[in-house]
Amino acid sequence: MVHQALDHGDLFSRRCILLNGPVIVGAGPSGLAVGAGLRQQGVPFVIVDRADCIASLWQNKTYDRLKLHLPKKFCQLPFFPFPPNYPQYPAKYQFIDYLESYAKKFEINPRFNESVQSAKYDESCRLWRVRTVVDDCEVEYICRWLVVATGENAEKVVPEFAGLDEFSGHVMHACDYRSGEGFQGKKVLVVGCGNSGMEVSLDLCQHHAFPSMVVRSSVHVLPRETSGKSTFELASSLMKWLPVKVVDKILLILARCTLGNLEKYGIKRPLTGPIELKNSHGKTPVLDIGALQKIKSGKIKIVPGIKKFSSGRVELVNGENLEIDSVILATGYCSNVPSWLKENDLFSVEGMPRTPFPGGWKGKSGLYAVGFTRRGLSGASFDAIRVAQDIAKIWHQETNHYVTVSCDRRCNRTFHN
Repeated sequence: MVHQALDHGDLFSRRCILLNGPVIVGAGPSGLAVGAGLRQQGVPFVIVDRADCIASLWQNKTYDRLKLHLPKKFCQLPFFPFPPNYPQYPAKYQFIDYLESYAKKFEINPRFNESVQSAKYDESCRLWRVRTVVDDCEVEYICRWLVVATGENAEKVVPEFAGLDEFSGHVMHACDYRSGEGFQGKKVLVVGCGNSGMEVSLDLCQHHAFPSMVVRSSVHVLPRETSGKSTFELASSLMKWLPVKVVDKILLILARCTLGNLEKYGIKRPLTGPIELKNSHGKTPVLDIGALQKIKSGKIKIVPGIKKFSSGRVELVNGENLEIDSVILATGYCSNVPSWLKENDLFSVEGMPRTPFPGGWKGKSGLYAVGFTRRGLSGASFDAIRVAQDIAKIWHQETNHYVTVSCDRRCNRTFHN
């Protein structure tokens, strides 16, 4: 059987694969964690990913100096701690090595370079139909369960700016930035003041560039550590005994004592406290690892919002004009779920679960979400355990232990996962 692709004229062969287990979309930490939980309980599964490696965001779209922002005990995946010789805040390459070891330990072998085109629940047979494309073949998986593990950061966000197409310098998103090595002596505008914007600006300074960072709105900046203890760990401990608003007040007092008054440097704090803002809007506070010192010394210049670009310069909303050589857009990422999941119950139009954490992990008809908690790796692990347990409970009740595969005449087989 042949099928014509929707986006070009090549003829595709088509295979139909019936699975006695879930399809997991995404081979990042969330997908791996679900796979590990299922493997431990003997449930077969298939993981598909459009990239050519696990954790492609970490491997292909992060800067070299990146370290985990939280202590390692809050970032490890289920059933497999970090090696004891790892530092408190593992580096990017250490984390990637950890994930590779995790996949090997639990015998997780994702199907790479396989892009999901659509996923739809078939009411007539009460099964999911997940259509993918790999090489010159279109594949349709038919399964009882679908786990969406593509996460909150699947696609880069690139805002529109007036005149940016007229700018003569180099423009890139932070996902393409690796280090400041090629920016020595250059005037660089970093758009965005989250953790990425702060760290990119710091890295540029350390490579003798001249960064200006756009701070358009208010942002919470907290010290990564307070008296030698992780600020996040301190907040987590306090949350066991005190209301969110009280913990937020304590954090802000500590931040003021440690970092000083940041408003005189152009950084305003939101009226809502850092934890409350994170829980309600998913806006993560910045954990400072040295950028503030550069801001206070003037090596990182804070500037307001952008009015428009022109050749070699940018005009700011306060009327100031800056000559710049390059622009780095540290403008974040978003979910891509609405582009392929044909369902509107569990996910919103923004591609996030409609029900906030901890209730957004399970939808109807065998649909699950992992990696959308806005609580980092610990939130993803929390949901992954519940998803794996929920699927395994039903699987052991309803199915046998075989995966049946039916496809075109060139490939007919039945195998164990």
